[in-house]
Amino acid sequence: MILQNIITELEKFAPLSYQESYDNCGLLTGQREQEVTGALLCLDCTEAVVEEAIRKKCNLIIAHHPIIFSGLKKLNGTNYVERTVIKAIQHNIAIYACHTNLDNVHTGVNKKIADKLGLIKTRILAPKKSILKKLVTFVPGDHLETLRNSLFNAGAGNIGNYDSCSFVLEGTGSFRGNENSNPFIGEKGKLSLEKETRLELIFEAVYESQIISALKQNHPYEEVAFDIYQLENTYQNIGSGMTGELETEIPEKEFLELLKSVFKLKFIKHTPFLNKSIKKVALCGGSGSFLLKNAINSESDAYISSDFKYHEFFDAENKILAIDIGHYETEQFTPEIFYEIISNKFPTFASYLTETNTNPVNYF
Repeated sequence: MILQNIITELEKFAPLSYQESYDNCGLLTGQREQEVTGALLCLDCTEAVVEEAIRKKCNLIIAHHPIIFSGLKKLNGTNYVERTVIKAIQHNIAIYACHTNLDNVHTGVNKKIADKLGLIKTRILAPKKSILKKLVTFVPGDHLETLRNSLFNAGAGNIGNYDSCSFVLEGTGSFRGNENSNPFIGEKGKLSLEKETRLELIFEAVYESQIISALKQNHPYEEVAFDIYQLENTYQNIGSGMTGELETEIPEKEFLELLKSVFKLKFIKHTPFLNKSIKKVALCGGSGSFLLKNAINSESDAYISSDFKYHEFFDAENKILAIDIGHYETEQFTPEIFYEIISNKFPTFASYLTETNTNPVNYF
């Protein structure tokens, strides 16, 4: 298996453009064209995980957290990051990280947590802006359907729970080709006034290059007139955190018992009980205290995340049950997402969920 084939599927699921500006997702060691014989899937890539990969004859590690997060100025083994990278390179092991881009897609980390809790009616808690663009082009009416369908197939026209979305408007276009032109309609050197259809479609910016390619390949004109607009609309499919509902509301203490069971928790930190049932739940894998106000504004009964600082618990202001279950604990199921992506596309490729517990926090 060529590594690029696996990378392509991972980035279809969680495009690199959806990572946060501070992040370092993607291929960290190795080469895209190298042959890979097995993948070890984990939350953190540590020395112990690299050793496990060696034992299992895996020359690819797919991790949620990037082992190289900030710049490396030297590689002499003075800390665990350098030692991990050195060991991987020495054994020709590629390391690929899929972090905040996997957090931000609606089928990623937070959906996995929601599914483990059995939540329904899930939605992104804090949708992002500037993800969407609009394509406007002009085409003869008898070529409209062919062009529109090609753009749909390239990824345009998806809005929320709907696909094949577009808008058309009839009008008249004018043009005159010079002596070097080869017009599809009309004659060179003569002004042409032609009935045309204005076609508008929304698309995710990540698909822009393939949509423009489809436009040019399927439009009959020699010179294709089109405009692309950046939209400020929030996009419900990309963003931070998630909300959902339990099938049946349950008391607060029973909800905490559910969390203990699902996430195998030894203890839970939380704000004071509000003496009400839990029905709507907000959550964010990893460090999610920054979304507490969003959770309150979503009218959720509880908010699950991790890494709350002492004073941030006060910010709940008795409006929500804020629950800190631990960073590792919220994201422990993330490697299952990698396994599902790879096994669905490459069912005979060897991929393994790590047996190494990389949680750096111990409980006494």
